Amino acid sequence: MADTKQEERKAAKLAKRIRAFSSEHGGAEGHLAHIGQAGTRIVLVGTDGGWGDVVAPTYPIAQQAAEKAGLTLHEEFDGEFAAKVVTGPYEWTRMAGIQIGGPSNG
Repeated sequence: MADTKQEERKAAKLAKRIRAFSSEHGGAEGHLAHIGQAGTRIVLVGTDGGWGDVVAPTYPIAQQAAEKAGLTLHEEFDGEFAAKVVTGPYEWTRMAGIQIGGPSNG
């Protein structure tokens, strides 16, 4: 019983963060991505193209948090959904720095 209450509290805290992101970005949609033992990443994409994430300890807690926040979830992070993400110079520099011969991320 204590575990269920603890899971509900974690989901509620994550839902609060999701709602704050959504409010800041004019709405939001999401995708749940397993990240191994670390849990499940809730990838957030705002209506304005801003993006971010929060991490839940388990997939069920991530689902519960998304539901509590009223977040529309996508099964895949591809095509139309991925195209909503707006990236700027910082992201392009970091991505290019990963490639051989790209600018450094220093």
